[in-house]
Amino acid sequence: MSAPTSKQKETFTDPVCGISLSESTGHPLSVGSKEIQFCGDQCRDRFKSNPEKFSGEPILKISNVWKIFGTGEARTEVLKGININVWKGDFVAIIGSSGSGKSTTLNMVGLLDKPSKGQVLLRGKDIAVLSDDERAKLRSITFGFVFQQYNLLPWLTAEENVKMPLLFSGKILSDEKIHEHFKSVNLENRMDHCPLEMSGGEQQRTAFLRAVINDPEIILGDEPTGNLDSETGNKLLDL
Repeated sequence: MSAPTSKQKETFTDPVCGISLSESTGHPLSVGSKEIQFCGDQCRDRFKSNPEKFSGEPILKISNVWKIFGTGEARTEVLKGININVWKGDFVAIIGSSGSGKSTTLNMVGLLDKPSKGQVLLRGKDIAVLSDDERAKLRSITFGFVFQQYNLLPWLTAEENVKMPLLFSGKILSDEKIHEHFKSVNLENRMDHCPLEMSGGEQQRTAFLRAVINDPEIILGDEPTGNLDSETGNKLLDL
């Protein structure tokens, strides 16, 4: 293979966060006889602290994911080659302006939508190509999702909404344990209330409980503390 010309810039992948880099934008680190490029000091320091971990397989990898809506003049490219690595135990925030594709990215990861092209890898397996039934099963046991608009079923009580993921996954949780979950977010007195009888913050905390009731491996939150005061929001993040 010939060396890249001035028109063919060599690209690298940050092994920690997964984003693509060129030599001019990378922060190099020599490891043995090999030089590895990083996006910045933070990823480079994380790699240096545990090179064995970051030489393995991330729990979640988004590889060159595109999402395109519409065709012709109505064609809109929302995601354009997104690359992200998420490692077990990571706490990751996606930050951007309104309409930049944050919710769309979460929908790709949480199996609520399929990318136009690219891969979403869970422990090395491309979950973007699974059938609808396979995606639904995996979603019910692996992911917890706190939606921006809550998406609580209005005809069910808070307790019944929270129990819904248990029904789909086949898990069983005692009434005492469920009550403890509600108590942890100060909602024990609102368990028998329907969403329309609750404030926005109470609905958001209910949606959070629904997301974590199955003890999922990965929790996705679309602005999960947006309607909460700072103290309650921080408590939710701690949970």
